[in-house]
Amino acid sequence: MVQRTDKQKGVLRSLDWWTIIIYIALLTFGWVSVCGASYTYGDADIFSLDTRSGMQIVWIGTSIVLGFVLLMLDDRYYDMFAFIIFGVMLLLLFATIFNPHSIKGSRSWLVLGPLRLQPAEFAKFATALALAKLMSTYGYNIQNWRHFAATLAVILVPMLFIVLQRETGSALVYLAFFLMFYREGMPGSVLFTGLAMVIYFVVGIRYADTMLWQTPTSVGKFVVLLLIQLFSAAMVWIYCKENRNAIRLFSICLGVTVVGLLFSIYVIPFDVTYIELVVCVLLIGYLLWLALATRIRNYAWIALFALGSMVFFNLADYMLNEVMEPHQRVRINVLLGLEEDLKGAGYNVHQSEIAIGSGGLEGKGFLNGTQTKLKFVPEQDTDFIFCTVGEEEGFVGSAGVLLLFLALILRLIHLSERQNHRFGRVYGYCVLSIFLFHVFINVGMVLGLTPVIGIPLPFFSYGGSSLWGFTLLLFIFLRIDAGRNLIRT
Repeated sequence: MVQRTDKQKGVLRSLDWWTIIIYIALLTFGWVSVCGASYTYGDADIFSLDTRSGMQIVWIGTSIVLGFVLLMLDDRYYDMFAFIIFGVMLLLLFATIFNPHSIKGSRSWLVLGPLRLQPAEFAKFATALALAKLMSTYGYNIQNWRHFAATLAVILVPMLFIVLQRETGSALVYLAFFLMFYREGMPGSVLFTGLAMVIYFVVGIRYADTMLWQTPTSVGKFVVLLLIQLFSAAMVWIYCKENRNAIRLFSICLGVTVVGLLFSIYVIPFDVTYIELVVCVLLIGYLLWLALATRIRNYAWIALFALGSMVFFNLADYMLNEVMEPHQRVRINVLLGLEEDLKGAGYNVHQSEIAIGSGGLEGKGFLNGTQTKLKFVPEQDTDFIFCTVGEEEGFVGSAGVLLLFLALILRLIHLSERQNHRFGRVYGYCVLSIFLFHVFINVGMVLGLTPVIGIPLPFFSYGGSSLWGFTLLLFIFLRIDAGRNLIRT
């Protein structure tokens, strides 16, 4: 039985209408952008179902109906059936691996007559529900390694299935859940380790062939090894509270590096990275000795961080040249400035930048974009739709769209923090993390700031699967939020 408090007098009255208004605004601007991206000179009717703009109206209409249905369901169903929904989606993802239909090299689409669905888009809300259910169980502690391992399995299994569908971009979206982990108590060192790995990869690859002054020393290797030492010393300061040991490590690492570098420059030129490697090995040994001598476990974890950093750094080049697919390797090289390839991997981004730049301050106006009308930008109504916003609406319109997304993100933070139960808070931060990842990566790849991994811009990119998937994510959370003050007996 459900009792209502004075604050909670019904689902429709308790809904967060500000979020729904933002949702409707994004849908509206998204449809305008699809019109601009798909319109061809001479089209008679942008509302015709033979056009993408006409079909997008269908997807928008069905999404609104779907959202209304989700709001009418009892919010307890999402908690009760979370694992069942997740299990069904895993079976669907697994079955899709053997899908005989290949679209643009990917087997992630199920073709049902004229309808095409991408299960990976729907697996996001199912995974979010499963995580919320698992993490809200009695006694769960994210800092317990068994609990954390089970949580990671919930994320990694769908990721694996999606990768096997040759849809790496959609699989990477699941890394966004680590932002939710941080809110729920995951140590900041885990996020820092991930950030450090990105820095090692970018710096190590980008400057691998650049020599340091007049020495035969790779700038990339030199900087990465030095960063490993400095990061480790900083972690001793923060996590072990041993200021003297931290200062001693800083001084020794920097001192040995400076002496070796000066000797290489003015006496005998040699590769300074050999000295850096020896210093790193001695650093790891010293940290392990401190862990045994003081019985402070954090020293051992920092030693493991340094060792893992060295292993990752030495495997980075192998990963790029041997593990990654050729098109992925070229995209990363283009992003890092190692290759230009304006006619190949860099073509999409280059044309997108031209389209956005040509929009100027106020844009060329609705349906007046030349770059998009002449189809210079591939995938301009799906993955690269933001370039249409930049060309037709200019800087003002682009900033307005980003402000709308910012308003949505801030509203989701507010709603998540006001949840009375952990299930709602965890699910809310899952939704927030996915939206944030999609917006950041999609806009970044259109501007040439992030790798091109082929993920849609929420509520803007053409297609039913992504629009329904984002609607499911958002409206399930709105329904959970609407029931937060109900007293159940």
